[in-house]
Amino acid sequence: MFKNLPVVALEEHYWDREVSENSPGYGAPRSERQLKQLFDFDEMRLGEMDKNGVDVQVISHGAPSVQRVKGQLAIDLARRANDRLAEQCARHPTRFYGFGILPTDVPEAAAAELERCVRDLNFRGAMVHGLSNGRFMDHQDFWPIYERAEALEVPVYLHPATPDERVTEAYYADYVQAFPMVIRPAWGFTVETATLAIRLVLSGVFKKHPKMQFVLGHFGETLPYLMWRIDQALSRPGQEAMSFRKTFTEHFHITTSGHFSTPALVCAMMELGMERIMFSIDWPFVPNEPAMEWVNTLQFSEGDMRKFLGGNAQKLLKL
Repeated sequence: MFKNLPVVALEEHYWDREVSENSPGYGAPRSERQLKQLFDFDEMRLGEMDKNGVDVQVISHGAPSVQRVKGQLAIDLARRANDRLAEQCARHPTRFYGFGILPTDVPEAAAAELERCVRDLNFRGAMVHGLSNGRFMDHQDFWPIYERAEALEVPVYLHPATPDERVTEAYYADYVQAFPMVIRPAWGFTVETATLAIRLVLSGVFKKHPKMQFVLGHFGETLPYLMWRIDQALSRPGQEAMSFRKTFTEHFHITTSGHFSTPALVCAMMELGMERIMFSIDWPFVPNEPAMEWVNTLQFSEGDMRKFLGGNAQKLLKL
């Protein structure tokens, strides 16, 4: 139905061998094919894009990247991995763009690496994954990263990772053996990433950095659905004066990665407007086919579909 509209998918993953071998927290992919896809930048990746009508991938490292690596090792791993991703993007300059990985354990170095990624490697922002060595990244120690992102006019994509071990034990231990995905995309991912987004709004970071932009995948990790209740509860007597809704809708964009639901899209449109919703697939953890099959069932105007499928990403990331 929308074959002539450009399609940009911006939560599409890969693995760097050095990072995956030196960072704790990497689980095995679900199949040998998926493992091959994560390391591929040619026949498998491009072939599946072409087969399904995906014009551009914005490629990012899978979780947990280097958010569980400390000190100089994190800095060195991030720099070498970003260089290697840039080489792959340069081989296919009309098909691939990159999000950098950041050594968040050393925030000043992470800010410097973000600038290098944007200015020297032509990346369009960065992706971070879950907690940084057990710390939520709303803490002021991490604000130099956001200061640099604001100055560079690039977003930071907040991607999940498996929850802190203390949370897993308290919330999920009874079921994680029988249902290992409960701590990952079924629920654990959402809880931890939505919590970070809420904490960022409460932290005051946007007062200091009013142009900073974040991206949340998986339809905003449930937050559009909960927007009214969160906003109303935080406006009750006894709270600091603030508007959660206003702050969130001015500083967050969401994507459809791994979540192809028309009711969810309608809810997100009503809460955020189509201008802040971007198409994504979550390849190869989620195949291209169900995403594109879903797109072809949508009954929205051509103008809204143009924004959703690629226009919003092109504008935010300056593609």
